[in-house]
Amino acid sequence: MDLIELTTFATVARAGAITAAARELNTVQSNVTGRIRSLEDELGLPLFDRHSRGMALTGAGRRLLPYAERVLALVKEAGTAARDEEQAQGSLQIGAMETTAAVRLPALLAAYHKAHPQIRLSLRTGPTAELSEAVLRREIDGAFVAGPSEHPDLVATPAFTEELGIIAPAAVETLGDLARGSGLTVLTFRLGCSYRQRLEQALAGLGLPSYARLEFGTLDGLLGCVAAGIGITLLPRAVFERSASRDGLSWHAIPKAERLVHTLFIRRRDAYESRAMSGLLAGLG
Repeated sequence: MDLIELTTFATVARAGAITAAARELNTVQSNVTGRIRSLEDELGLPLFDRHSRGMALTGAGRRLLPYAERVLALVKEAGTAARDEEQAQGSLQIGAMETTAAVRLPALLAAYHKAHPQIRLSLRTGPTAELSEAVLRREIDGAFVAGPSEHPDLVATPAFTEELGIIAPAAVETLGDLARGSGLTVLTFRLGCSYRQRLEQALAGLGLPSYARLEFGTLDGLLGCVAAGIGITLLPRAVFERSASRDGLSWHAIPKAERLVHTLFIRRRDAYESRAMSGLLAGLG
């Protein structure tokens, strides 16, 4: 098997169809089909089940995929290491929680871009669990996540400390109002968000173990719906203070045990630390 075949295999696995993969690889469908068949012939077993809606990985394909992704990531990393001269260059792909991207990263990334204008920087947002997995799979170079981080393959650098609190509609004066009310609705980011877990713990402490839940993918959408009176959420104070919807919101402190959270920048322990990465880490000091 060669790198072109592995790249094609990983792309088809991600896209789920030959047509989409060919478009992403900027080639014709027959080339994609030929490379997949060549790889299957070499291994002596099918890697995909073909069906009317596209292609799905077989058991063998699912087992091969993480190895293919690891090989491709290491080849990319090897190229980065070979080209890593005194001046930082190349690209840096990082991830961050929605809240961190909104209130903490603008100043940090502006300073980074000013110091390293030649670096191609890309940012992906998501919940902590998703971002941690992306770093482990080498899909991104590092990510800002909620601590603690205890995975043995990751190294964590302290970045920020956040004060968490419940954000409710402006009409809610105290947390006791929530306990006395009925039909509580909680607004959260999707599964894997560590703030969501802390909110559940805080509400349990208030004697509110039962409530409806709405999930959001964007910070602005979530806060806008809180301001509209739909429900409550738990987020850093910095988000509350800088929100365009602040006039429609109220802030409520939670118990000290749940109040503080450390945002960490995580990266793979075995990854090469490029000058582009070193420049970002220096900004966290």
